[in-house]
Order: sequence, then structure tokens, then C-alpha cells
Amino acid sequence: MIVVMAAIQEAQGYLPKDLLIKAAEELGVPLSDVYGVATFYAAFSLRPRGRHSVNLCLGTACYVKGAPDVQTMLEKEMGIKAGNTTEDRRFSLDLVRCLGACGIAPVMTVNGEVYPRISADKVSEILAKYE
Repeated sequence: MIVVMAAIQEAQGYLPKDLLIKAAEELGVPLSDVYGVATFYAAFSLRPRGRHSVNLCLGTACYVKGAPDVQTMLEKEMGIKAGNTTEDRRFSLDLVRCLGACGIAPVMTVNGEVYPRISADKVSEILAKYE
């Protein structure tokens, strides 16, 4: 089931409801089992995702060193709240509890690329790289 769901997500960018229904039918399992797997694993998304994945750490070190200000600026620049995707599907913005980089806090990643000691005034410049 996971292999099928991963293939769907890779092709579609997320797990559309109609394809999950079809997968459940083809695999001969209840739709509730498919949804259970889809919602259990963080790698799966039931919503369309952006081409660029932005993750901002809100762990303790990042939080006290200014991550909330960075979050405010990211949301303003993107025009979305954390946990959402821009209308043009350019960006998805997620808050994470720890990126394991407390020594370079606050930190964010874009498509896995690490941006250390991030501040609100650097947000526009960084996002512009991902046109």
C-alpha cells in the first residue's frame, strides 16, 4: 500500500481523494486503512504541495532567537499561513519542531537547503531564489 501511495504522490504531488479510493479498490482494502496510512506518515500529503518546500524550525533555540518574526515575514511574503500552499503552488510552508541545527538557530530549509541564522529581513531575498 505504501509503495502505491508513494507512486501516486510522486506523480501528483499529493494524494488526491479519487486516486486513494481507486487504490483501496485495486488493493482490496478498506478506504479507512488507506487514509490511516496517509495520515500517519508525515511524508504523505492530502493537500496539493508547492514546488518548493519551506520548513521553519520553531524548536526552543530557534524560537528564542527570532523564528516567530521569520514566520510572520514568511506568511506575509507568501500570502499564506503556515501549513498551507500558495495558490500558484510555488511554495508550501510548514513549521517543524526541530531541524537538529540549534547551533545555527534560527534555521529554515527550502527544498532541504539549510539557511542558518535566518532573520525576517532575509526572507524576501531567499524566496526570490526560487522563482
